[in-house]
Amino acid sequence: MASLRLGDKAPNFKAESSMGTIDLYDYLGDSWGILFSHPADFTPVCTTELGTAANFKGEFDKRNVKMLALSVDGKASHIEWIKDINEVQQTTVNFPIIADEDRKVSDLYDMIHPNADSTLTVRSVFIIAPDKTIKFTLTYPASTGRNFYELLRVIDSLQLTANHKVATPANWEHGQDVVVSPAIPTDEARELFAKGVEEVKPYLRMTPDPTA
Repeated sequence: MASLRLGDKAPNFKAESSMGTIDLYDYLGDSWGILFSHPADFTPVCTTELGTAANFKGEFDKRNVKMLALSVDGKASHIEWIKDINEVQQTTVNFPIIADEDRKVSDLYDMIHPNADSTLTVRSVFIIAPDKTIKFTLTYPASTGRNFYELLRVIDSLQLTANHKVATPANWEHGQDVVVSPAIPTDEARELFAKGVEEVKPYLRMTPDPTA
């Protein structure tokens, strides 16, 4: 299976989860989606990640992003593990965890990297737009937990740039100045962006965040 790339259609699947049967496309509907894999149930880093993800659900909801986790363990294992996560992280896991014992979804999304581990999934992240195209991918090793603040920042950027002719600079956060698309001439940009355009270089023009 070739790796999925940005702009590719996210493969649909139907699978059991901790919250019943999930059809990816039906589950996402017209929302954005984030799909993230975990090496295994009852493992320490994964426990902190799932608890953190649950605590961030309100932030994902505000951005119209539906969450979906996955590991190669079964539904019964997920349900028992969730009890530990809720206790240890003082939260309530409030999104589905896909049961992927046959590795069908893991193979579909190339989540198993044999040179790292031949059986367990790495920490993959896929952000999926409402049109079901993949807008972002990221892969962490099993030893490194994800930064959910960064994932929210990426979603803010993706949603902003999907609706406005801008890009976001390094370390950008919502509300900060953004980069005018290079395809827009400066005169046109000054008409388009009512808050003003600063020409740092002919190819580098900045404007205030149009959504702030």
